Amino acid sequence: MHLRTPPHRTTRTTTPNTTRHAAWNGMRLAAGLVAAVLSLSSGTAVAASPATFAGQILGHVQDGAGVAQMGATVYLYNRYDQLVNHALTNEQGRFGFDALVPDVYSLRVILASFAPAERRNISVLPNSENRLEISLASVVSTVTLAPPGQARGGLMTDDWKWVLRSSQATRPVLRFLPDAISASRTIASSFTDTTGIVKLSAGDGQSFIQGAGEDLGTAFVVATSLAGSARLQLSGNVGYAGNNFATPGAGFRTSYSRAFTDGSNPEVVLTLHQFYMAPRIASGVTAGGAVGNAVGNVVGNDGAPPLRTMSVAVLDSIEISDNVRLDYGVNYDSVAYLDRLNYASPFLRATFDAGSRGRIRVAYSSGAPPAELLARDGAPNAGLDKAKEGELDENLTALSLVPRVSLSNDHVVVQRTQNFEIGYERVEGARAWTAGVYHESVSNAAFMLSSPGADVPAGNLMPDLNSTSSILNVGSFQRTGFDAALRQMLGDRMEFAAAVGSTGALTQGSARPILKNGGSQAADPRDQKQVAWVTLRLTATAPVTGTRIAADYGWTDPGALVPAHVFMTQKVNQDVGVNFYIRQPLPSILPWRMELTAELRNLLAQGYLPMGPHSVLTASPRAVRGGLNFIF
Repeated sequence: MHLRTPPHRTTRTTTPNTTRHAAWNGMRLAAGLVAAVLSLSSGTAVAASPATFAGQILGHVQDGAGVAQMGATVYLYNRYDQLVNHALTNEQGRFGFDALVPDVYSLRVILASFAPAERRNISVLPNSENRLEISLASVVSTVTLAPPGQARGGLMTDDWKWVLRSSQATRPVLRFLPDAISASRTIASSFTDTTGIVKLSAGDGQSFIQGAGEDLGTAFVVATSLAGSARLQLSGNVGYAGNNFATPGAGFRTSYSRAFTDGSNPEVVLTLHQFYMAPRIASGVTAGGAVGNAVGNVVGNDGAPPLRTMSVAVLDSIEISDNVRLDYGVNYDSVAYLDRLNYASPFLRATFDAGSRGRIRVAYSSGAPPAELLARDGAPNAGLDKAKEGELDENLTALSLVPRVSLSNDHVVVQRTQNFEIGYERVEGARAWTAGVYHESVSNAAFMLSSPGADVPAGNLMPDLNSTSSILNVGSFQRTGFDAALRQMLGDRMEFAAAVGSTGALTQGSARPILKNGGSQAADPRDQKQVAWVTLRLTATAPVTGTRIAADYGWTDPGALVPAHVFMTQKVNQDVGVNFYIRQPLPSILPWRMELTAELRNLLAQGYLPMGPHSVLTASPRAVRGGLNFIF
């Protein structure tokens, strides 16, 4: 506000008119000052108003006897399991996180001599308080969330205010008004929490069979946050097949998601693949039909018919109530390999969270496995305390999943599965129990066949992506499975998991007719049998070198072919044979972190079903792969 200064006048004797004029100027000056003060105060109120939309998480940590625990470390994660903040409890065992953006958070409390305590899906609403009571114990630690009415029953006490003031991790140091930030800094600050991984790997490459190779050779992924509420990810994969150095295969995937205060989290994902398969035909087989002629024409040339796939996934999640969550979506896929196929794969999952009594999940999917839904759940091998780069690894894993394509009577078909599943999970401190049951119907099931005999129709054999074997369409089958699993944290650096189950499997009697007919008939239910399986897994991190090793062994009936089930309601590993996953961090000589990786799958070549003197049918081929990762 500009105040006008009265013009200079010559000093003279004060008269009644002069006195009135001076009084009038004084009143104008006073009114201007009052208006300036009111404008400043109103401006301050407007600038401070957004703070009323923030929420708080307050907590009290004590042991089983009710003694407050000082010095406990409390970690706060966002919905993507990324570390947002951390704090230490004071002498009264209290901690607090202030000025939180409304969202869904997770919390983990660690203190020596006690089992870690963890709480997920803490919904922070605008202008709300979430009070937690943490009870630490040597075996089972618990976290109790006060009801919303009780948490907001009154104003914050002076003790809690002092906790927030004294915490350097939660006390803001300086705030800028919106007009105090330049346009360039505003644009730069819109992209925050940017992370990425670049992988250079070699070994057994990608295959149509699930669990073979996970990448082509060189892969990258970058993820960033937009305006604090949206998430943008971009990943790619480029490499050459083992016997085709002319044209590389490639895959690209991009996703955009945004979280809203009502619990919804819509996401759109676009994935593209292009592969050049080996120009070969199985030994002893004469190519026939349209596909056989097309493949036969390129034998000896530099290339083969390319396989192109495109997938558009749309998914969302919504909080129906405080303890009921719904995840749903659909994948639209297009596959082109001589023929063109277009199909939709819907999926739906409902979660009922009963707090300390566990959670129940009911899921349904039709078509391709819901890779995008599984990517939201976190990597199944990451354990209870997932690494920060787990989100990026999940992105690359989703990129590596390609449709399971095969041939049936010279026509391209895609394996489709209709799956109903119910699962239960209960977490008690460092221990987690899971159990589930599922029923699935599979059509155009694809398995790897090595050295097929001359009696196998050529119109039902398709070359694999990056192996010397072929893909055989074994028709359709149905099965029902049961499973139960236990995950136990052994300190902060080790986790043990054991899973047992029973599921339907194919035998030699059901597979031999399929070899001759090439998927023209379904597997005979009389030749299928119910088999048991067991998987033991140990994950550990070395204290000095930081080496992370995950080793497991999966046993099942050696006389049956047991396809692995893709679980949608629980984190269960159903592996076959001996498997190792190793990550070795390297000294930081560059601005980013580096690590060596190695994957050794099914080293003992178990789960192979002999079909003749030289033919073997398998759903889990042996693979060895290693690489170098750059993480920033």
